[in-house]
Amino acid sequence: MIRNDQELKASQQRIAYFQNLLLQLRVKATPEEFSLISTGYCTEILKMQDEVLEYLTRHSCEPIPAKVTSAEISDASSNKNR
Repeated sequence: MIRNDQELKASQQRIAYFQNLLLQLRVKATPEEFSLISTGYCTEILKMQDEVLEYLTRHSCEPIPAKVTSAEISDASSNKNR
């Protein structure tokens, strides 16, 4: 989760870095290698782009949503079923 403009810039730089890696791999890797390798990079790029859009579409005065862990979800579920 992106919390400030500095983290936004770092995410944007990381996205650009992975995109450049894919650009190089398109030429240097075999089709089979590219297919296997590119999937992980594409997944990570999409995840980061979602985080960037989430940050950019939240007004600066809105609070940053709390990150919920799977343990907290499990605890809440257990308490609800009691």
